[in-house]
Amino acid sequence: MPPENTIICGDCLEVLKDWPDNCVDLVLCSPPYEDARTYGIDFNLKGQEWVDWAFVRFVECIRVCKGLVAWVVEGKTKKYRWSATPALLMADLHRAGVYLRKPPAYYRIGIPGSGGPDWLRNDYEFIVCATKGKLPWSDNLAMGEPCKWKECGEMSYRDKDGRRKNASESERRSGLKGHTVAYQNPKIANPGNIIKCRVGGNNDSRLSFENEAPFAESLAEFIIRSFCPIDGVTLDPFIGSGTTAAVAERFGRRWIGIDIRESQVELSRKRSEEEKSKMALFS
Repeated sequence: MPPENTIICGDCLEVLKDWPDNCVDLVLCSPPYEDARTYGIDFNLKGQEWVDWAFVRFVECIRVCKGLVAWVVEGKTKKYRWSATPALLMADLHRAGVYLRKPPAYYRIGIPGSGGPDWLRNDYEFIVCATKGKLPWSDNLAMGEPCKWKECGEMSYRDKDGRRKNASESERRSGLKGHTVAYQNPKIANPGNIIKCRVGGNNDSRLSFENEAPFAESLAEFIIRSFCPIDGVTLDPFIGSGTTAAVAERFGRRWIGIDIRESQVELSRKRSEEEKSKMALFS
């Protein structure tokens, strides 16, 4: 396994084969979306061919990761038919016994166009997520906000006996013998699995736009702060413009990047150096 805070040029499938099990804390990436772009290397896989290509790489990511594996993925719509490749990938992983988590939705606020003449604009992408079981570390409130409702406020759900979980103390006492403690809302609410990010011009670095499809720094921040411990290692096997590396650096995580294109390896190195220079100014 290479040292942390480094970027490797190569196919992640071949690179990861030499790594030991459970050597990174988080995998976060966004692979090519079928044949939507050629990336200068004539990448043209689509449909089940793309699923098969992604499947073996996803499984290898699970092997080397002790925590969460999160891939931001999307299919294609052509002639009024969606390719469904994110769903097909999840189905194949599920049938292979992979512990999938319900996929968060990357809500890409501000996507122009899409939908075609008769359908709805596409505002989200899947984040295909898997673990080996219970996560060894997570801070699922890291990106949470103070609760909107006070004790016994409007938001609620019910226990198996049908009573409101946030019922008042008197309601509880009247219905359950010996239960006199009212439900207390937490100080910070779980942020939920719809991750809202504004895309297009919002990245801190102009270097990111030297890549064909950079993803938002706010998305990387959400996943990294929630699922990689301080000083843990985040791996991006399709590092592209280096967003994952820059954000990991910013929030005190170590990182490793892989990309098959030398141009993107150099771009990511520039991005990480830029981030280090920014941090040095405020240290």
